[in-house]
Amino acid sequence: MQYISTRGGTLGQYCDVLLEGLAPNGGLAVPASLPQLSNEDLERLRSLSYAELATEVIGLFATDIPRDDLARLTEAAYGGGKFAADEIVPLNDIGEEMTLVGLSEGPTLAFKDMAMQFLGEALEYVLEKSDRVLNVLGATSGDTGSAAEHALRGRDRVSVFMLSPQGRMSAFQRAQMYSLQDENVHNIAVEGNFDDCQNLVKRLSSDLEFKRAHSLGAVNSINFGRISAQIAYYVWAWLRVTDALPASERAGFEVSFAVPSGNFGNILSGHYARSMGIPIRKLVLASNENNVLDEFFRTGHYRPRNAENTLATSSPSMDVSRASNLERFVFDLLGRDPKRTAASWHELEERDEINLSAELERFLPEFGLVSGTSTHDDRLATIRDFSAKSGVTLDPHTADGAKVARDHVEPGVPMLVLETAKPAKFADLITEALGVAIEPDADTQALLDAPQRVTKMPADEQQLRDYISERALHTSA
Repeated sequence: MQYISTRGGTLGQYCDVLLEGLAPNGGLAVPASLPQLSNEDLERLRSLSYAELATEVIGLFATDIPRDDLARLTEAAYGGGKFAADEIVPLNDIGEEMTLVGLSEGPTLAFKDMAMQFLGEALEYVLEKSDRVLNVLGATSGDTGSAAEHALRGRDRVSVFMLSPQGRMSAFQRAQMYSLQDENVHNIAVEGNFDDCQNLVKRLSSDLEFKRAHSLGAVNSINFGRISAQIAYYVWAWLRVTDALPASERAGFEVSFAVPSGNFGNILSGHYARSMGIPIRKLVLASNENNVLDEFFRTGHYRPRNAENTLATSSPSMDVSRASNLERFVFDLLGRDPKRTAASWHELEERDEINLSAELERFLPEFGLVSGTSTHDDRLATIRDFSAKSGVTLDPHTADGAKVARDHVEPGVPMLVLETAKPAKFADLITEALGVAIEPDADTQALLDAPQRVTKMPADEQQLRDYISERALHTSA
């Protein structure tokens, strides 16, 4: 399968785009065409384990990786006891006609592990084959950083430079990242918010000379490897919901997904799954108070906010005001026209806004996309409600998803709420919601007490360049 840039031009095959961040012209890698899954294909996948299913789904996109090799990568990613649940992604009824899709059974207790564990294996595979090294430059609002670092730590051919916003993550999130002592992991706490971190990544990644000289790559959700791995759990969830149906009723049986959203990567995978033939009725996008995406899907106006107007909320992993992956959706919205897409992002640079209100009426009927906003008070109330009714404690981001999902539940259409993280990562907020102190277990306390290694830095591009230049891996001559 060939890949193209959302702003024009070809980029090569899966292994080529796996090692890149932004395309040379600033666009993002997308498949030249999306593969399709027929009803017969879905029935064939029904009996597979999660690792086997991931091989089949990712294999539709990674056609340049031999299938036996890909099967070994997915088994390494999802086997070996890395995930607490035997089925990897368990589904549980949480009441109110909702089902929780358990995506946080991995080593860092967040859904990011689902894609990052595969990406770690795939990157090492490609680098070994090509005798190359990669210096991963990323930004995190909370969970991406720890998932990436735990997937890549200790690997000889990869070094990780992860930017995080000072004081904007939970104590658990900071400890998961900053306690790592591996020589190939470099944590940088930036004075500012997530968007400041992400902007630094984009500026360095768009400097082609610097990028090539230091072999820079990305593991943020702009990396299509992550998007492809995430599609697998949408397929898995649909299969598990329809397992109990008579075979004659499965074809075309619709479900909806509620997806807490910050950078638009998770729900983009759902958009692709729907476009590939998974019967998804609605994709319900849940924003927190930084509701730039909700505004876009309600009005057609995309207006990213600056650092001063991006709020620090109690669902910090969603404190994003400039959603990198939205460009991939807009590319599809505009008929996969790279010129119109590039023009839209030029408009964004010139006016700090993209006006696509003329396309507004297409969002629901063509793409199934609806949206809503959840606030701090909503979060607390939702956590309390579900704890009382079903005994399930939701983390704050998943609570955002469940709150917004309530407005879109339809009779006969299962509503699948994608879990973002385990509540233990946000103990203070859970304590506030339930009125009961969450005492850390021994492992959590040991993590919180572990020595931390992090470099503090202003949001200064030159300082970051110098820091990376001094520490980047280089291929031996």
